[in-house]
Amino acid sequence: MKKRAAVLCAVAAAVAGTVTAVPPASSAPTDPGAPYAAHARRHAPLAWKSCAIEDHPTLQCASLKVPLDHQQPDGRQITLALSRVPHTAADSQGPLLVNPGGPGGSGLTMAGFVAEALPEEVAAQYDVIGFDPRGVGRSRPALNCRPGHFSPVRPASVPATPELERANLRRAEAFARACSTKYGDILPFIDSVSAVQDMDAIRAALGADRINFFGYSYGSYLGALYGKLYPHRVRRMALDSLVDPTGVWYANNLRQDQAFDTRHKALMAWIARHDATYGLGKDPRKVEAAWHAMRDAVAEKPAGGKVGAAELEDTFIPGGYYNGYWPLLAKAFAAYVNDGDAERLVAAYEDIGAVDAAGENSYSVYAAVQCRDAQWPRDWRTWRADNDRVHAKAPFSTWNNAWYNAPCAFWPTHHLTPPDVANSGLPPVLLFQATDDPATPYDGAAHLHRKLLGSRLVVERGGGNHGVALRGNPCLDRHLAAYLTSGAVPAGGGEADAVCEATPEPEPRDALPRRALSHPWSTMGS
Repeated sequence: MKKRAAVLCAVAAAVAGTVTAVPPASSAPTDPGAPYAAHARRHAPLAWKSCAIEDHPTLQCASLKVPLDHQQPDGRQITLALSRVPHTAADSQGPLLVNPGGPGGSGLTMAGFVAEALPEEVAAQYDVIGFDPRGVGRSRPALNCRPGHFSPVRPASVPATPELERANLRRAEAFARACSTKYGDILPFIDSVSAVQDMDAIRAALGADRINFFGYSYGSYLGALYGKLYPHRVRRMALDSLVDPTGVWYANNLRQDQAFDTRHKALMAWIARHDATYGLGKDPRKVEAAWHAMRDAVAEKPAGGKVGAAELEDTFIPGGYYNGYWPLLAKAFAAYVNDGDAERLVAAYEDIGAVDAAGENSYSVYAAVQCRDAQWPRDWRTWRADNDRVHAKAPFSTWNNAWYNAPCAFWPTHHLTPPDVANSGLPPVLLFQATDDPATPYDGAAHLHRKLLGSRLVVERGGGNHGVALRGNPCLDRHLAAYLTSGAVPAGGGEADAVCEATPEPEPRDALPRRALSHPWSTMGS
């Protein structure tokens, strides 16, 4: 790790475009060119105990020790937190592992969500298994590299001045340095391949020869990797909101920036259609211009002393993932612009944009996985050129996302090489994708569909939400239920093997809708 003074000098020089940051040597002995298979280990039976909560009264929990380094099975052990809703049918179809996305998403309550959202007769046939991946939530150790990293008010995201760029670079370097200081011995083993090896350790601990798997977003990448490493262990696999395996991870984030800008424009058009409610005008371009003017205003004077430009972006980015937030966001936007009322904006930020301790943990794992999984540019000039180019076309959140990922320019571990997930040895994999999902753009779904020979792609036409199965679209849910019941998939043919129409857009309302599951966050920040 570089000394602080040297790093700050390098940061200042990098902003001026004169130096290239060089990655430190890795302390990890393993690269994905080496054999993947986790060493066989005997596990004591899992000790399941009730951990019921009001929403999930049948939930049980257990823990499992796994090697920090799967190439050293008798070395240091870490602990994974597991959850289960046990099957109730006379005949079981085995374990159904579930993952909500991330990297960094906690999966413990997802077991309860999936068991309750599936038709009762389908859920009854499975032991639905949730887990917190290594470093996440109740697994130990749990990462929190730099508490308060997202505390308001942060420097504005768009580097309109060299001072803003330097301030954001200092934050990114400080986060990477804090991770290295606190978790330098762990970071070389926080990556997607290690997480997949953990999944196979869970399978072994459950005493199952094969698993079923359902994963959202980043969970789709874990599923594809598991199928690559352990094809003989896959019984059924359903993946929703599909990570593009050809862009892991730098390129994927740049593609997202453009898709999120398009989705933000969809929100602006929705507000314009409901001008009678919000009073921001009937022309989507003028509504969008008012939003950018609001961002400029809070950059100068943060709303309520808490919502600056970066926090405003944090608040509106969730609207890209889920249009159920649009009425809340529109109300806050209108109140600020029309009435000079900052309270609604602050409340919206606190409801859906602010980062708590769980969010800090999630972000720490997100950074650790993404920065370790694949190569990122180490020369800041590359980041600046690429993000300036995308920002010119997609100004909504490009630089916000750049700073979210910028610690990877300073990450203390050597990068791995992402495996090619191309696979012809799996049972038919069922894929779900909305056409207008910004977090995992549609092209990536097409790429994964082609790589998984025999897979079937179910498309939600006109849908823009992220994580669409079990979210209220009966057509999608029928395909998932049929697949989990009998393995039935749509007949193959064309890029999309089945098409479902999107659910209607939300109507204006005051109350924030209750969503059954938190965001299946993908490879996008905030």
